[in-house]
Amino acid sequence: MPAAVLPTLRDGDLVLRPIRARDAKPLERVLLDNRGWLRRWEATYPGGGGVIDTRASIRSLTAHARSGHGLPFVLEADGRIVGQLNVSGITYGSLSSASIGYWVSQDVAGRGITPTAVALATDYCFRTLRLHRMEICIRPENQASLRVVEKLGFRYEGLRRRFIHIDGDWRDHYAFGLVAEEVPGGVLERWRSGRVPEDAARIPAEDRAAAAHPLRTADR
Repeated sequence: MPAAVLPTLRDGDLVLRPIRARDAKPLERVLLDNRGWLRRWEATYPGGGGVIDTRASIRSLTAHARSGHGLPFVLEADGRIVGQLNVSGITYGSLSSASIGYWVSQDVAGRGITPTAVALATDYCFRTLRLHRMEICIRPENQASLRVVEKLGFRYEGLRRRFIHIDGDWRDHYAFGLVAEEVPGGVLERWRSGRVPEDAARIPAEDRAAAAHPLRTADR
């Protein structure tokens, strides 16, 4: 698989640019400053420690980019790093899909930075990489992230039990998807023009009830 081109994407003061090795120190500062805000949503490794190693993370992300499987971005606003967005699991051919994960610092939350970044990245994947489907998976407790998919009209697709190791344990996630045919004019344009379907991201009551009772090891 050829390496995906790493673009720089912009909308107003928001810039999504490729992550680079020299971002390690400023990213570490942002992560440490926002530890209490982000820790509940951070991916972890089963049996692993909780030490932040931004250099190792950047090496892993850039290796995935070189292999063509990822697009790792930092988010910049007001001339400084305020978060990350990673397009991962890029697959071409008959599947032609990828997943998106992201975080932003607490001081910029609520400014529309996250939905704008997700829309920009999704539009790039649909238009330039010619991918067909994008997916976002979110913990049921993460209300801020759920608002992002509601704003952009990602469709709810189901509850995935003990899906990703987050904050020290296997956590349930809601899955949301979007295919290129749903947004012929682009995700950002559809959102900005107020044409997002109201109920696309609606989670059925039965799935909300199920998520309120996470599976434990003995339940499987």
